[in-house]
Amino acid sequence: MLKKLGKAVRSFWRSESGLGTLEVILIIAVVIIIALLFKDWIIQLIEKLMGKADDEADKIFSN
Repeated sequence: MLKKLGKAVRSFWRSESGLGTLEVILIIAVVIIIALLFKDWIIQLIEKLMGKADDEADKIFSN
């Protein structure tokens, strides 16, 4: 059973369609890792941008 699994993994790795799938999975994994590493910075940036948008909206509606 383990040999069959190994053969299936090797054939998946060698096939072009499998390679495309593997590339997508690796890209997603890298994006998730980067997002986790910079999570605090991203949250601060979004809060800052939303605060600016809120201030501008208050200016528009107060006039």
